[in-house]
Amino acid sequence: MLKDPKELKKTLNGYAKFLVNQSKANLKADNKNVSGRLSNSIRYKIETGVGMFDISIFAEDYAKFIDQGVQGTTSTKAPNSPYRFGSGTGKSGGLTEGIEKWVKRRGLRRWRDEKTGRFISQDLIAKRIIRSIWNKGIAPSMFMTNALNQVMKNLPDDILKAYALDIQGQIFNDIKNQEINLNG
Repeated sequence: MLKDPKELKKTLNGYAKFLVNQSKANLKADNKNVSGRLSNSIRYKIETGVGMFDISIFAEDYAKFIDQGVQGTTSTKAPNSPYRFGSGTGKSGGLTEGIEKWVKRRGLRRWRDEKTGRFISQDLIAKRIIRSIWNKGIAPSMFMTNALNQVMKNLPDDILKAYALDIQGQIFNDIKNQEINLNG
C-alpha cells in the first residue's frame, strides 16, 4: 500500500478546486448568489490514507435546494427533485425567513397593488413570493451537479495515472533504500 500518495493528493486537490470554483461561477452566472453567503460557504476537504481517499464538499444547508430544486404543492418546477414543500421535514419558517431577507437585499419596493395602485410593503411582497414558491416550487439550478459532472468526465483516468505515479515513486524509493542498506 502507498505510504504517501503525493500525486493522488495533487490530482484530487486540482479536481476539488475546479469543482468549487465552477460551482461558484455557475451560481454567479445564474444570478443565484445575492448575498454571497452560499458562494462563500462552498469549500472542500481531502483525506487520504492507506487504500482510501475521500473528497468532501461543504456548503450552506440550503445549497441542496438551490441545486436540486424543490417541488411545489400544486404544480412543480422540479419534478425530479427529492425535496418538496409541505412534506413536514424542513425547518419551520425557513422559507419565510430566507425570502424576507432576499426581498430586502434585492431592494424590492416598487410593486403596486393591482386594485389600488399603491405601493405595497416589502413584507407583503415577501408573503406573495413565498406563496408562489410554496405552490409552484423552485426550479433546479444544478450549479453544483453540473460542475460535478464536468469533474467526473476525466477524474477516474487521472486518479489511475496519479496512483500509478505514486506506486512507481514508492517502488523507486524502496529500491533506492535497499541499495543504501546493501552498500552501507
